Order: sequence, then structure tokens, then C-alpha cells
Amino acid sequence: MKQGRLAATENVIVSLALAAMILVPLVEATLRKLFQTGISGSASIVQHLTLIIGVMGGAVAARENRLLALSTLGKLLKDRWRKSGDVFSASLAAAVCGYLCVAGVQFVLTERGSGHTLVYGLPLWIVQALIPAGFAVIGLRILGHAAAAWTGRAIAAATAAAMMLLCAKFALSTAALILLAVATLLGLPAFASMGGMALILFWRIGDPIATVAIEHYSLVINPVLPTMPLFTLAGYFLAEGGAPQRLVRVFAALFGSLRGGPAIVTAVACAFFTSFTGGSGVTILALGGLLMSVLISQRYSERDALGLITGAGSLGLLFPPCLPLILYAIVANVEIKAMFLGGLLPGMVMLIATAAWGIFIQGRGSGSQPRFDLKEAGAALWLAKWELLLPVVAVVALFGGFATPVEAAALTAFCAFLVETVIYRDLHLTRDVPRVVAECGLLIGGVLLIQGVALGFTNYLVTSEITIHAAEWTTSTIKSPWIFLLVLNLFLLIVGCLMEIYVAIIVQAPILVPIGKAYGIDPIHLGIVFLANLELGYLTPPVGLNLILSSYRFNKPLPEVLRSAVPMAVVLAVGVLLITYIPWLTTALPRWLGQ
Repeated sequence: MKQGRLAATENVIVSLALAAMILVPLVEATLRKLFQTGISGSASIVQHLTLIIGVMGGAVAARENRLLALSTLGKLLKDRWRKSGDVFSASLAAAVCGYLCVAGVQFVLTERGSGHTLVYGLPLWIVQALIPAGFAVIGLRILGHAAAAWTGRAIAAATAAAMMLLCAKFALSTAALILLAVATLLGLPAFASMGGMALILFWRIGDPIATVAIEHYSLVINPVLPTMPLFTLAGYFLAEGGAPQRLVRVFAALFGSLRGGPAIVTAVACAFFTSFTGGSGVTILALGGLLMSVLISQRYSERDALGLITGAGSLGLLFPPCLPLILYAIVANVEIKAMFLGGLLPGMVMLIATAAWGIFIQGRGSGSQPRFDLKEAGAALWLAKWELLLPVVAVVALFGGFATPVEAAALTAFCAFLVETVIYRDLHLTRDVPRVVAECGLLIGGVLLIQGVALGFTNYLVTSEITIHAAEWTTSTIKSPWIFLLVLNLFLLIVGCLMEIYVAIIVQAPILVPIGKAYGIDPIHLGIVFLANLELGYLTPPVGLNLILSSYRFNKPLPEVLRSAVPMAVVLAVGVLLITYIPWLTTALPRWLGQ
């Protein structure tokens, strides 16, 4: 019961923080437009609300045992070895959390002495203290999930304490790196892999470990970062409400009468949803059943339908305001508007390729083609008009100069909330909204947890000039930028096989961006090529999220899902090559409209 109350309290805190993150920018924008005034320190308030959501969301992810990992190879071990690997990984993760907590305390003590305030006299260090507190809670929860029996959890806790003491006394950096590598392969949470590596490397060069906490704090208060949770929250409201049924009805009414219409419906509906929900897999879970029935009823075999849905589940990754676009822009220091514009035409390439494949394979079999019904199309459009207007709200607010990116994201999230709770009443205010918001917070918290500690590792790469040396070695080995792009595609395909998309962006982008600059590749083009490859990674084992979710959603063995998705993987691979070797697709709109 106590644990249930604690979980409910955490969900409420996340909900209130996200609600405040929506309201503060909206009130600020309204006051600025109408009265040429605003809320004192509004930007700082929203930035530190992101810190709260990041910490609380990370704690929720740890509570639910859903922290993202760099590798899933440990799950392939036999039961006894897998359990031992889980205990070992949990021990090391808890030890890393302990040291990250120490680093956070050192950072907070330094800030406390500075006397800085957030707003209205509130000492800044009080909010910053959430960082070490969050790592302490996460570490304890990791130990709680280390094993089913208390003996296994006790062993993990004792091992974690021993690791911390040994590293503190003997500074065993080489041995620690080896243990970290082994644990990473066994499924160590990604934040522990990145944070542990940053801690060890800073130890080795004699820098204070508080640097990791400083970089974490600087990341989570990035002025643009609040757009991530806000746009993602809008997508979660849509996915959990009645939007899937209404939108599928719209697209079926508009395109269902065309040859391959069900495939076009599948591609457009999935792209629409994924653009808001990001690469979280919500699209397949929310739309899979509906789309499967549509496809089966119109002469598609079950295998072809399964492959189409699995492949289309990640189509919206290149369309604004998708979370990976925002995350890449922040990590690679590229303007968000430019990334949004740069992804439009490449996103259309992937969408059209998917629809074209669906049109081609519908020829198998026989059956009557439904006729276009103007009355049904009008009724469907009218019913779903509010949800169809959401992308328009975001685009007009952002590109029309009416709002900053954060304000545009807040407006979109607020409109999605009103649409699903007030207009359609698909979500109950007290019963459903906290659950939906907590799920969004879990995703965002897990991503920010990795991104924050990874920035410390990135800082080490920069200060040690490793990125410079990597660029010099690559350019001296590979002379042609076109050959480099081919090698990059192959490399990112492997990355997509092994890393979850958010982890891949955080880990790989800081290394690849300087190399791309050395070849004179437009950073927006490089980013879209990067994301297009990771979109393809959703169909590649062992990490391919779409494969796993389709297997779960349709109750099919994973090998069967993999076989059905092979044609779609080939189609999307062709799309990736077109995006890679026709830079105009990416750079045209940012140049024409970004002036």
C-alpha cells in the first residue's frame, strides 16, 4: 500500500510539473502579446521544471524497471547465468549511482556557497539538490530489481558498496573500465555505462567528478530542451485518447478507394502518430489492431499486413515535431527549425516508398475495391477536425513567428489536452491524465538521464581532443565524402541493430558531427541521414523495437515478424540511400524557408 501511495505521489508530481511547464510559457506569451510584459524569470522556471521532470521521470523509469540499456545480449543467456548477470549489472549500476550522487553533492555544495537564486528569492541549490537525490533513489531502485529474492538484492548491495570502496581507495580505473564494458554487454542501464565511463575517465586525468554533475545540470536547463517533453506529451494524449480510431477513419475515407489505399492509410496514419509520439513504439500499440483489420479486409495477406505495419511504425521520425529531431538538434547544436524543415522531404520519401510497396503487393488476390464516399469523407474529417489541426497549430505558431519553440510546444500540448479531455472526453481528468502524463515522464526522464551524464563523457572527448583525432584519422583514411557517407550508413545500420535510438543519438552524434564537418557535409543533411538510418534500425534485430512490439501486439513469434518485415526493411534502405546521396532533399527547404 505504501509503495502504491509513493508511486501515485510521484505520478502527481510529474503531472504537476508538466502542467506548469505548459501554463507558464502560455501565460508568458499571452502577456507579452497583449500587455508587453511577462512573468519574471519564466524561462528559468520552465528550464528547472525540465530538471524536475528529468529527475522524477528517471526515478519512475527505475521504479518500473524500464531504464534504457545499450545492449540486450544479457537476455540471451541461460536462466542461471542471466540472473547472475542481472545481479552483477545492478551492483555496478548502483555503484555508479553512488558516485554520481557524490558528484552531485559536491556540485550542490559549491552552488550553495555562491548564493544564487532561481526566482523570487528561492535558493538555486535547493532545486539543484534534486540531482544527487534522484541518483540515490535510482540506485536504490536498481538494487530492488536486481533479483527476485532478498538474498540476491543483498548480494548486489554489498557488491556495490565494495566496488565503491575499492575504486575510492585504489583508483582502479583500468579494472573498472573492463568491468563496465562487461556489465554494459550484459544489459547495464545506458546512463550507468555513460556516467561510469565519464567518472572513470575524469578520475584518470585528475579532474573532479563534480564535472559530471555540472554538465548534467547544464544540459537539463538548456533553453530549448522543454520542447521535448511538451511535444511528446501532446503525442501521448492523442495516442491514449480516441484519436487512433478517428484518424484511421479519416485516412481510410480519403485514400481507401485508391489501389493500395489501405497501405497509404497505414503509412499516413503511422507517420502522423509517430511524429508526435517519437520512437516510443506507441504507434504500433495504438494503431496496430485497427490497421491490421483494414489491410486484411482489402486483399492483403496476414504476412504482408504484418510487415507493412511493422515497417510503417517508425515513419514519422523525420517529421516535425518528432522527439528524435529535437534531441539531435540539441546534441549536435543545430537549429530546431532547420531540422524540422530538413526532415520534411526525406520523410515524404520514406512515406511514399512505403505506400508504393503497399500498392505493389496489393495485387495478390481478388476482391472488390471500395468506392470513394464523399459523405463519409466529410463526416470523418469533421469528426477528427481538432486532431488534424494540431500539426497546423504547431507549425503556424513556430514558423509564423508567433511563439518561441517552447511556447509552440506548450500550445500544442495544451490543445491536445483540451481536445482529448474536454472536446471528445476520451480521457478522464483524474483517472486517465495522471497515468498518461506519468508514462510520458518516464520516457523523457529515461532519455534525459542518459543525455545528462553522457554530456560529461562528451566533455571529456572534447577536452582530450579525441573527436579532433577521430576526424583527422577518418579524413586521412577516406578521401571521398561520398565513400564516407556509404561507410557512415553501414556503421549506423550496425548502431541501429545494437542501440536504442535515443541512446544512439546521445552517444554517436557528438563524435560524428565533427567528422561530417571535416568532409564539408551540411550538418542538417548529416543529421537527417543519421536519423533515417536509425529509423531503419527499428526493423533490425536484436534491438529493433518495432519487431518486438509487433510480436507482442499481434502475438506472433519474433522470427515470423522479422521475416514479414524484411521487404519493408529493403524498401526503407532504398529510401535511406536516396536521402544520403541527394542532399537537396534535406537542404532545399531550410535554405528556401529558413531565411
